Amino acid sequence: MEKVNNIKVLIPTNFSVEAEYAYLMVNNLSNKANMEITFLHILNVPDTVTLDVNGMINTCGEIDMGFVSIQRDLALQKLAELEAKNPEVKTDLIFGHTTTGITQYAEDHNFDLIAMGTKGTSGFTERFIGSNAQLIARNSNVPVLSLMCDRSELELKDILLVHNFQENEPQKLDLVKSFIQIFDTKLHFLQIAKKNEDEENIKESMQLFAKKNQLHNYEMHIMYDHNIEVGINKFVETHNMDIVCIGTHGKGGIFHKSPTETLINHLYKPVISYKIK
Repeated sequence: MEKVNNIKVLIPTNFSVEAEYAYLMVNNLSNKANMEITFLHILNVPDTVTLDVNGMINTCGEIDMGFVSIQRDLALQKLAELEAKNPEVKTDLIFGHTTTGITQYAEDHNFDLIAMGTKGTSGFTERFIGSNAQLIARNSNVPVLSLMCDRSELELKDILLVHNFQENEPQKLDLVKSFIQIFDTKLHFLQIAKKNEDEENIKESMQLFAKKNQLHNYEMHIMYDHNIEVGINKFVETHNMDIVCIGTHGKGGIFHKSPTETLINHLYKPVISYKIK
């Protein structure tokens, strides 16, 4: 099959198996789509330490330059090994903070997707710290694909789009539309509704959402449950979806529980999150 489209994918890497999961899935998808893949490693250093265009380390703080230099060289060596193993990929290294560095880099270089493997998280860690994938999804204006295990053999046949379809304004769904075009994917709408919500009204909203977003070839589903995450999990358990796509308002945190971030940390299906307009 002739490849179509060109999708720029950023894979943040700390050289862990989770980052490898992200690459394996994206590389598998690249069999049908033109995926321009870049591995990015961020060396976590204070703001006083910078890396100039010539690769020179600069600092105005009390930082052991020798230690930073060693860490940079080790990272560059590992990135070079990634390039040698996968000649089609690009690599880059920057200094900064992990979450803000990734989101800013993705925006500055016009990436279409950030792909991340994650271990997930739960309990105290989830509530007060959060996983990197969760935090990046919260802040990123670029869609984020997160996965918790090896999906290297995934075939994109069915995409589940979870949304409150009463909010039917046009959304940034370019990536989903590209996947549908490239992989001839079936799109499924799902709304987790309360018992007092009328099914016909929800379906009318779904149809209006589809029209405004120029989406076709979709099926409509409604799951009645008081808890969004539980409802999604029940649906996924009984329907063979390949990817779950869900928007976020970017309001997760200690005092606001985000269903999207909960799915990123717990759902054993790949999740694509995007910022709701």
